[in-house]
Amino acid sequence: MKIALVTLGFLLGSLCDARADEVVISVPKGVTPPQVPADNPLTAAGVELGKKLYFDSRLSKDDTISCATCHDPRTGFAEHKPVSDGVAGGRGNRNAPTVMNAAFLPEQFWDGRAPSLEAQAVGPIINPVEMAMPDHPAVERKLAALAEYPPLFQKAFGDPKVTIDRIGKALASFERTLISLDAPIDRFLGGDATAISDSAKRGWVLYNGKALCVACHAHVPASPLFSDGKYHNLGVAAKPTEFLALAKQLAQRPADFEKLANAPGVEELGRFAVSRNPQDLGAFKTPHLRNIALTAPYMHDGSEETLAEVIEYYDRGGNKNPWLDPNMRPLGLTAQEKADLVALLETFTSTDLARFDELGKLMPE
Repeated sequence: MKIALVTLGFLLGSLCDARADEVVISVPKGVTPPQVPADNPLTAAGVELGKKLYFDSRLSKDDTISCATCHDPRTGFAEHKPVSDGVAGGRGNRNAPTVMNAAFLPEQFWDGRAPSLEAQAVGPIINPVEMAMPDHPAVERKLAALAEYPPLFQKAFGDPKVTIDRIGKALASFERTLISLDAPIDRFLGGDATAISDSAKRGWVLYNGKALCVACHAHVPASPLFSDGKYHNLGVAAKPTEFLALAKQLAQRPADFEKLANAPGVEELGRFAVSRNPQDLGAFKTPHLRNIALTAPYMHDGSEETLAEVIEYYDRGGNKNPWLDPNMRPLGLTAQEKADLVALLETFTSTDLARFDELGKLMPE
């Protein structure tokens, strides 16, 4: 299950050389590699540019926020806050998910509104409560005026022109290298019965049975994230008292969605904001479970501080609402069973993450 590694001037992880200018993602046997778009081949120069952009706070309006601010390599490429702080006191309304292994996800953001890493990468830059640049042309002008960037764009794309499309491609290329699929759970599922504790083994039985984790987080060897990649209403978004009234209002008046887009609570409508399908009200993407013990707090709004709290939430069946997923119901777990599930989830932590320590050193003190 070990993953071959190649260093390309820094610790990329999970890569091997294909040609002098191209790298190929290497994954364990039986795993389907993440798709790389035909118009954005993975090259060493593109990855190097993307790494620089990822850690550069000058992508934000006031030079204070970088991609790494909210997706920090020292904290599992996520952030230990319910929601992230942005420019000038702005605050997001959703928990920052980990970028690690995001290359395998078919859609990005909690509501799946971005169809690719390239599309996702350029969104936060112009989000008014995140990096707050006024528009993408302003981003292009700002980077083009920095002496170090045109040569890097020349190396990566063949000419020095700075465009938002190229920025997104470079960031996506770097993020595709952030892959780690080497955890105790992998060795256990590969036949090593000693790889996890007896408590975790009991947790695995619960995971696939009484606890119903498998309903959304099934183990599929070819797709190693323990996520169905779909959208489910778990009741988390039903906590605000206005949720049901707002959801009913929008369900009855779907044509008025744009007029109501800034109403309080709309951000809690999840996938509905993309699909406009009433069945998607309050539904958010199933997060993957790789390195889950490192990325607290949890849920799309960061409302559960620990894995134990997440399990308690599922055990009581979530918060009732008309669109609650049918698998959300009281589970009747004992204290020992809850502890066993936590022990299991801790085995999803990769044992090779030290190879990303060099990236953590790029963070400001």
